[in-house]
Amino acid sequence: MTAEAAFRSLLATAGIQVNGADPWDIQVHDDRLFRRVFAEGTLGLGEAYMDGWWDCDQLDEFFHRALRADLGDKLRASPAAAWLIVSSRLFNLQSKRRAGMAADTHYDLGIDIFEATFDRRLTGSCGYWESATTLDAAQEAKLDLVCRKLGLKAGQRVLDIGCGWGAFLGFAAERYGARGVGVTISREQVAYASKRYAGRPIEFRLQDYRNYDGPVDHVASMGMFEHVGRKNYRRFFEVAHRALRRDGLLLLHTIWTDARRPAIEPWLNKYIFPNGVLPTVGDVGRAVEGLFTVEDVENFGVYYDRTLMAWRDKFQSNREAISRKYGERFCRMWTYYLCSCAGGFRSRIISVGQFVLSPRGVPGGWFRPARAREPAATSLGAGRIRIPALPCDSQAIASG
Repeated sequence: MTAEAAFRSLLATAGIQVNGADPWDIQVHDDRLFRRVFAEGTLGLGEAYMDGWWDCDQLDEFFHRALRADLGDKLRASPAAAWLIVSSRLFNLQSKRRAGMAADTHYDLGIDIFEATFDRRLTGSCGYWESATTLDAAQEAKLDLVCRKLGLKAGQRVLDIGCGWGAFLGFAAERYGARGVGVTISREQVAYASKRYAGRPIEFRLQDYRNYDGPVDHVASMGMFEHVGRKNYRRFFEVAHRALRRDGLLLLHTIWTDARRPAIEPWLNKYIFPNGVLPTVGDVGRAVEGLFTVEDVENFGVYYDRTLMAWRDKFQSNREAISRKYGERFCRMWTYYLCSCAGGFRSRIISVGQFVLSPRGVPGGWFRPARAREPAATSLGAGRIRIPALPCDSQAIASG
């Protein structure tokens, strides 16, 4: 069987055709694609897209179908994929020395790229679309949800591990009167956040989370745990536990996967998130044993699909300007990243959500505060079970 025939047969198992009429079918411009995919796996597929060897009208749906059919697992492991697996087992790929690689590749890109993609606060993690209809509203709803889950009160000090461009701490200071410190390994993020939120009672540090020391009332971490790595999970929670006051809470907002994998997909590892790895819910559970009580887990993975598509739409509206500055190959890379991840969440093999953790267990139990725009009711909502809100003071709940 030729490489082209084998490639067509593989895609057909997912209902995808080569040069077909459906929007998720791929249009091949260079026949070298077929051999490249079998030689280089998903890394070759992504680089071929960046090189313009193929296109797809609805790239997100292509990935949704491909991932639901486990097409990646049906390809022979490429040398790049095999080395990624071996090295992740032999070495600590997320050590302090290597931590800056993620910033060099992704987070220290030009701020105009993120402004062309994200919401007005540059919130680089999943929005909360329960009642929101716009990207800005979804991200503010997520930030507000985090504050209320923590029971945040004016004057309290919050540590944001992996603070990004400062969206959470800025929101918490503006809306809740909180103080805080954010740590990140990205120089660009520290520079941007420090300038944008100058005059607020918050500071941003270029610091590895493992070096943080100092008491705080609460800890939050959103979209950073994916960079921690299994060899460091326990250390992450030890740092948070040491920093937290006895009655404080830790809110962990992270992507997780349904099955343990040693590393993320090779293309994403090379171009977007070097040394990234997704935890399972079990990984988190094992890592917090003896340190934290798991008070709540909420899965809203379907919202990341919607967030990524909103990012894609905004980026497309700004694509011409980005292409002039960074080139069309970069734009194809960025589009591939957004759409492949959207397809991943749509396929449900990966999810995103939030853990609420307490160092000693909340006396009487932790109960989620009522949301102002929603009735207190049991709902499957975004694929979760919601505890009915109780008519009590959220601040009292957080303080036990």
